[in-house]
Amino acid sequence: MFIGRESELQYLNDAYRSDKAEFIVLYGRRRVGKTELLNEFCKDKTAIFYTCREYTDAKQLQSFTDKVHSYNIPAFEYVDCFSGWEKAFSAVLHVPTSGKKLLIIDEFPYACKVNESIPSILQVLWDEKLRHENVMIILCGSAMSFIEKELLAEKNPLYGRTTGIYKMKPLPYTDAIRFFPNYSDEDKLLAYAILGGIPHYLSQFDRNLSLEQNVKRNILRKGCALYNEVEFLLKQELRETAVYNTIVEAIALGCNSFSEILSKTQLEKSKLSVYLKNLIEISIVEKESPALASDKEKNSSTKGNYILTDNFFRFWYAFAYRNLTDLENDDIDGVWESNIVKSLHDFASQPFEKVCLEYLYLLNREKKLPFRIHNASRYWGKTMRTIDGKKQSVNLEIDILAPDTKKKSFIFGECKFRDEAFDMQQFRNLQGKVFVDGAIWFYLFSLSGFTEAVSAYAENHDHVILVTIDQYDCDIVLSTISSFEYEDKVVHISPIISAEDEKNIKSKCFEIISHPELQKQGFYSLIDIDNILFDIRFRLLLGKTEGHTHTVAFHFHYGLAVLINQFQLAFILHDSPPSSPR
Repeated sequence: MFIGRESELQYLNDAYRSDKAEFIVLYGRRRVGKTELLNEFCKDKTAIFYTCREYTDAKQLQSFTDKVHSYNIPAFEYVDCFSGWEKAFSAVLHVPTSGKKLLIIDEFPYACKVNESIPSILQVLWDEKLRHENVMIILCGSAMSFIEKELLAEKNPLYGRTTGIYKMKPLPYTDAIRFFPNYSDEDKLLAYAILGGIPHYLSQFDRNLSLEQNVKRNILRKGCALYNEVEFLLKQELRETAVYNTIVEAIALGCNSFSEILSKTQLEKSKLSVYLKNLIEISIVEKESPALASDKEKNSSTKGNYILTDNFFRFWYAFAYRNLTDLENDDIDGVWESNIVKSLHDFASQPFEKVCLEYLYLLNREKKLPFRIHNASRYWGKTMRTIDGKKQSVNLEIDILAPDTKKKSFIFGECKFRDEAFDMQQFRNLQGKVFVDGAIWFYLFSLSGFTEAVSAYAENHDHVILVTIDQYDCDIVLSTISSFEYEDKVVHISPIISAEDEKNIKSKCFEIISHPELQKQGFYSLIDIDNILFDIRFRLLLGKTEGHTHTVAFHFHYGLAVLINQFQLAFILHDSPPSSPR
């Protein structure tokens, strides 16, 4: 099942439909879903799609020839093997299609590794012939250092030839949780905190198993796909894996500053800088600077914090790596009970902050914030406070600080991923952290909701906004639909529905009301479960009451929309509808 990547597909399809030749470099870290994206892009197109292997140059050329043969292109029926790469790449001109002639080369760095002349050959061919034709070339690769430092570098023959460069990132939270439609909002967040937005990791979880069952079966059990994933990835990308293991483990366990990592690993300062730089290049580590930091502070290797960008790496080193002996002895239950389950919520707090920040940026794009935010991030640092009549330097830590471009307006965010309601004392603590002059808004994020006192305060103060996970989910899904003004009318619509379905749903859903008797009449009994071929979770929310009219929210998944009006069900599907409901 292909999930998300709407913007990436749009980017590629726009290039495909353009009236000029296109030469695109698509790259990203391993497992991020590049190949799946390209497969999805090619579904309705004729293309030469070749994946390079770690072959000799001669073997690579023969393998490419064999792939061209598989497309039954008449011009190459009697070609046993192309005489060289110029002839091989020219095969794209013979692709039988009325649209762009498409050549995709996945893992392109493998071919360049054994034949350094390939970029030059492709450059000459592009300059002299291909750029004048209705063709589209996509070079794809996971060796990020090679692509950024070699292929896209000024010294490389292909420099300046590309018409587009796209670096793929992990899926955002809103797409990642679509892998777990049966999970509660809390478990969706926990699953994301464990796996992050890497499609390969997300796809390992069985949506019909609980979170605990999935972790035990698909991460902690010897032989499963994710058990050796970290070791495999590090060996693929780096040498000296023992050193990198030491560094990554230190960061995962909370050593985030350069000095803390240095002390923990006992490495030389100059060498540690290089190792951290390498981990950043392959998107395992990122350097985080506090909000409002200067450019000088951001560029300093010893300033800021180093954090793991990959949630799964963080989970592995926090819980599994230290307990490998127990896991090798099949004590999976013991590791889960003794080390994981009690600490999982604390572990998820950091990813939760990232999710909340992602939420603010999505609202920012949809112009649903009080002002446009710029360079929002965590904040930590010292400030002066008057305590008992004396000025003292105190350390401040703020989950989210989001300024506007002129630093005249600010959002202060507090994120609580706990099994207790957000209370007034926690809010007052956040208020006490305000150290800037300007207009201030407070965004409070909570797993377990808010106390009555906090809710009452927010009701009477427009600058205080409360967000729970279920509210977050609602707003996010709706915000993915352009020009969708929902306000008091709330309908959850999957972003993967077709444009026509979206139009139909919009035109009808605003008219939908429910009756309070709906629940009494047995909501689920109205659905023909046996004939719905999709995994569906419905949530009924009766809120924002106006007289006897209730706002009703439903979850829609995988192109299926269920509209309820006077207990009648209407189905809108991509394909054919199921049989009539009972």
